[in-house]
Amino acid sequence: MQSPLVRASLPPSVRLEPGEGTLPRLDVSNAQARAQIYLHGAHVAAWQPVGQAPVLWVSRDSAWQTDKPIRGGIPICFPWFAAHATEKTAPGHGYARLAQWTLIEASDESSGATRLAFRLAQPDPPWPLWPHQFEATYRVTVGTVLAVALEIRNTGNEAFTFEEALHTYFAVHYVREIGITGLERTTYLDKVDGMARKTEGIDPIRFTGETDRIYLNTQASCTIHDPGRMRRIRIDKTGSNTTVVWNPWTEKAKAMPDFGDLEWPEMVCVETCNVNAHAVTLAGGGTHAMTARVEVAAW
Repeated sequence: MQSPLVRASLPPSVRLEPGEGTLPRLDVSNAQARAQIYLHGAHVAAWQPVGQAPVLWVSRDSAWQTDKPIRGGIPICFPWFAAHATEKTAPGHGYARLAQWTLIEASDESSGATRLAFRLAQPDPPWPLWPHQFEATYRVTVGTVLAVALEIRNTGNEAFTFEEALHTYFAVHYVREIGITGLERTTYLDKVDGMARKTEGIDPIRFTGETDRIYLNTQASCTIHDPGRMRRIRIDKTGSNTTVVWNPWTEKAKAMPDFGDLEWPEMVCVETCNVNAHAVTLAGGGTHAMTARVEVAAW
């Protein structure tokens, strides 16, 4: 398979293959881990360290189409998060996860990991509702640790403001049994309760119903404790001042055509982001980088 979006020589660990829906996909296999990354959205759809169960979750009902986002994995949300502030017909979470990204770098490192870099720039004509000039670079390292970095550069002269998220879906044994630590005593906006402003307690976050929270002013690492799979998933981040925690539960899952009605117990989202009050304003010529690092440890 060939693609004009691949502008780098592929190392031995990387193959370009037709993925789901025949969308071009990079299959990564090295001595440390396996991964699948789609050029559609520069979307990391799978990561599995050797000897581990899959760490990322993707819906069996995901629409594998160029005009639809992939449901699961790590969607890139940019330049806004959730619904557009004024235009109801605009794509949720922005344009980046619907765009075709270009592979610009690929290499096998001496450490045994594989490094990839993708690029996206403002198309011509520019995106409706967000006409600013920019260049986005997304770097992915596949190894015993999954590391991703999203860099936004303002290539114009005028400042612009944007939201961004690495909307990561994690696979869990049973969401009712897991706990999330790292956000104790953090203020959050509860979207399920009309954006009420609340403060997290001192205990791990537990799930007993639909959960959709924007944790504010936090640079903390988070850990998903999953006793059913006897493992912990740790998420470290930089350049991010908000964390979103989400599970749709029963009714919201049924309302989404690309999300199986009975899949909600299998996943939880812990999202590295800059959204709401922590949207980023970037001066002309400026750059901003946000990173996430995911590591799995035994229980």
